[in-house]
Amino acid sequence: MRCPVLFEAVTVAMVVVALHGDANYVIAQEFHVDLDADNTVLFISHTAIEVVEGRTKQIDGYVVFDGEGLAPGKPSGPTGFYLEVDLASLDTGLGLRNRHMRNRYLEVEEFRYAFFEGTIQEVEEVSDELLRVWGIGAMEIHGVSRNLRIPCDLSARGDGYQVECSFEVLLSDFDISIPRIMFLKLANEIQLELDFSVRLAHDP
Repeated sequence: MRCPVLFEAVTVAMVVVALHGDANYVIAQEFHVDLDADNTVLFISHTAIEVVEGRTKQIDGYVVFDGEGLAPGKPSGPTGFYLEVDLASLDTGLGLRNRHMRNRYLEVEEFRYAFFEGTIQEVEEVSDELLRVWGIGAMEIHGVSRNLRIPCDLSARGDGYQVECSFEVLLSDFDISIPRIMFLKLANEIQLELDFSVRLAHDP
């Protein structure tokens, strides 16, 4: 079982050291998820009978840009990101449904976190105030890892960015049984909506 490490500090340090050692790049920009912000991760299942939503605020992680920062096109230097979501905190609004979802299907005692780790592949300018970033990497849920390419929209906010991502995953891709019991009916296709803030990391 993978053990989450806050901000993957060792990985970030390695990226920054590598950039320091390359004369072609200035110091990397490192952003952390702002744990004090109104962050939301939403899992949505649409079936013919009902829509089931599970939400949590428990998202953590980091983003590292090369010293040139974000600009349209392919990044000019190394980039990286790591996100983790605490699945044990998912709330569907019904206690019994939460218990069955967490224990019988997500098996959070063994697979508590969902992870997404990778690199920024491309940046598009949507408007003067909005950039669309395409991230490619490995998402791990329920102990199963799948390669994904997902879009996220970034807008500048203070010393960081507001990040919004929307994409679909299949429960069957992550060896999760599809619940069919009366109070927990889910579709195989799950829509994921992430809305969170990242702030520029400052030296202590």
